[in-house]
Amino acid sequence: MPEIVFDKVEKSYGSVRVLPPLDLTLNDGEFTVLVGPSGCGKSKTLRILAGLETLSGGEIFFDGKPISALEPEERDIAMVFQDYALYPHMNIARNMSFALRLAKGPKAEINEKVQNVADILGIGHLLERKPAELSGGQRQRVAMGRALVRDAGTFLFDEPLSNLDAKLRGKMRTELAEMRDRIDKNMVYVTHDQVEAMTLGDRIIVMSEGVVQQQGTPEELFKSPVNLFVAGFIGSPPMNFIEGQIIEENGVLGVKGAGFHLPLGAETAARVKDATARDVTVGLRPSAFAINTPEAEATMDLHIVVSEYLGAQSVLSTRCGSAEMLVEIPSIAPLPAGQTHTFAVNTDEIMVFDRASGLRL
Repeated sequence: MPEIVFDKVEKSYGSVRVLPPLDLTLNDGEFTVLVGPSGCGKSKTLRILAGLETLSGGEIFFDGKPISALEPEERDIAMVFQDYALYPHMNIARNMSFALRLAKGPKAEINEKVQNVADILGIGHLLERKPAELSGGQRQRVAMGRALVRDAGTFLFDEPLSNLDAKLRGKMRTELAEMRDRIDKNMVYVTHDQVEAMTLGDRIIVMSEGVVQQQGTPEELFKSPVNLFVAGFIGSPPMNFIEGQIIEENGVLGVKGAGFHLPLGAETAARVKDATARDVTVGLRPSAFAINTPEAEATMDLHIVVSEYLGAQSVLSTRCGSAEMLVEIPSIAPLPAGQTHTFAVNTDEIMVFDRASGLRL
């Protein structure tokens, strides 16, 4: 399993640069997730790594050796695509063993590898069936199995679950997480779904317009986003943003805007104490709110527009002045739409961003 290093890798089509110079290290044995909106450059990065597209500048190194001149089959990489791309006339065993048979490996060894991988993926009983006889989830397992039987040093996944329905996607996420723990390989996974990223990744790399915005563990990105883009992209429901100003009253730092005045928690207050910017964007995750209690340190009055019952939780679409705010509370105390309610705010979860640059203070 190689350490993979992108050294100022870029991609252009004529005068149009779609991937600015990219410096990135993918560690040995790590499940790395590239995440971002459509057009952010994540799939382009993966395809360049796989050798399916040439780079326009820079170099990629596997354990210090340049590989950009190598053909895809020479890179010790296996790839799972969004489209299953299975051969409809072959049964599952022959689909999974196709690359091994092309390489003219020993038949007994090929059969053993196919059976072992099929058992890991829970499709060992389906090897004699054709793709048309399988469900979408089973076909996706076959596509993964076709990559896994090659026993490559690095596995690439290009949005492999996006064609599945929501329930099956959740089940496959769990199975992928279990497979990750059983197979000690480099895995690079591309998705636009931040829930997949948070569930699967040892490390998440958030991209926008070809630029890495932040990388770290799921917890680091959720609790310590470096800018507005990462804060708004990571987390479900997404973070609320509302414009305000940093103020100080009676020696207490806080933020104030249309319809709210909140003191800052000790950690955030220390971060913004010396900030020169007074005009800020305040970030509050929906989970930072709670039903108001008498001992609440900070509160906000929010008008409830829509109340969505989701089982254990309810998500409220509310307004604070002209700003839209999402609130996530336990469904044990449902709040109907059309009311204005006072919510307690956890001041330790307030984040403050420079309004001009978007960077977290």
